[in-house]
Amino acid sequence: MNIKKIALLFAITFYQFAYSLESRISRKDSDMNLISSHDTFNDLIDLKINIFLFIIIIVVLLFLIYSLYKTNFLREQSNKELKLANEELKLAKEKAEIASQLKTQFVSTVSHELRTPLYGVIGITNIILEEHKELANSPHLNSLKFSARYLLSLVNDLLQINKIEENKITLENMIFNVTDEIITIIDSLEYIAVKNNNKLFTQIDPNIPDFLIGDKLRLSQVFMNLISNALKFTKDGSVTVSAKLDRLEASKHYIYFEIKDTGLGIAKEDQQKIFDKFVQIERKESDYQGTGLGLSIVQKLIEFFDSKINIESKEGVGSIFSFTIGFDVDESKKNEIINNINVDISMNQLYKILVVEDNKINQVVTKKILENNNFKCTILDDGYAALNLLETEQFDIILMDINMPIINGFETTKLIRNNDIAIPIIALTAFDKEDILEQALSCGMNDIIIKPFEQSKLVQVINNVINKKHAN
Repeated sequence: MNIKKIALLFAITFYQFAYSLESRISRKDSDMNLISSHDTFNDLIDLKINIFLFIIIIVVLLFLIYSLYKTNFLREQSNKELKLANEELKLAKEKAEIASQLKTQFVSTVSHELRTPLYGVIGITNIILEEHKELANSPHLNSLKFSARYLLSLVNDLLQINKIEENKITLENMIFNVTDEIITIIDSLEYIAVKNNNKLFTQIDPNIPDFLIGDKLRLSQVFMNLISNALKFTKDGSVTVSAKLDRLEASKHYIYFEIKDTGLGIAKEDQQKIFDKFVQIERKESDYQGTGLGLSIVQKLIEFFDSKINIESKEGVGSIFSFTIGFDVDESKKNEIINNINVDISMNQLYKILVVEDNKINQVVTKKILENNNFKCTILDDGYAALNLLETEQFDIILMDINMPIINGFETTKLIRNNDIAIPIIALTAFDKEDILEQALSCGMNDIIIKPFEQSKLVQVINNVINKKHAN
């Protein structure tokens, strides 16, 4: 009941009571001579009682009106404040979304601008080492290669944590061999083991199926971070990577993974802190560089696998990181993969590659990689030159840079497809794959390779794409 209704009720009640009182007084005056003194006294008492009750009612009604007025006033004030707060919250949300988009764009742009020269640095270093075998043990070249890899790992960590925070991580199903993945990672980290005089060991359960189905790239990121951390904080010791078939549940094969080191160890009170972002536990023995993102990324990625990472550590003894992940199994792919590998080896020299790349240093690196793998290579600076050449010359595959002046790789690919040219096109780019995958596929590209990359990765993708073309 609002204030207007209460006021109206109060007015009606007051009018009725006043009218009744006036009528009674009039009757008293006209009939005074007919009533006994006793009756008059009683009537006066009744009249006083009625007046007293009326005053009480008026007081109650006035208090009620005041209470309702105050409540209504406070409600209106509260509504105004709430409306203002909602508007401010909406504005803050819009600003936060804009800031998030700017941060994502900034991280993506910076990573691209860093990966592009890193591709040249790592590539040129490899070329020098291949052409001058006598420099294989050069501390300067090895330091250069280490620094480039270290910078690349920092860039990848920043990109990874940014995607995790924005929930842009989606696990993919790929067929892989656990042993091959672990050995590949160990080989790539051998330089850290040598630097700290560590031994690397593997213990792989033979009962693990040859071909598992899961996101091998995310799993490799987990191993890369954990093994590199173990090597970094261990000196004159050992790091052991183990994989054991834990159990079978329906179609799932659960694999128990363990990374054990004989390094410095972690104090009990610090064992949960190490999974926080940008946290580095102080260590007196040496200066260990890094962003402090590695273990935070590991924890988040393992959670994506519906698992949890466990840690056992003792200072001066070492640490054990372990986790269990379930994978599906597909043995039917075994012969198919082996057959593809055989075809790949025999057909490398037949491929004629067109590289569309504007960066001169990257042109040199890509050409050298292709020629080392028996491919015939043609280099062009821009998309329009590629379109003109494709009118008169045939190629088996096109490696297309994305970020080029005049016309970018996406637009060039669209024009190629509009001309009914079905040559497989692989994006060769420093952009993150997930950022451009949808756009790349929609414009007609067949696959993506991210710079910097291992030579074997480029050869594998080229073979896979052309084998699909031949199969079709």
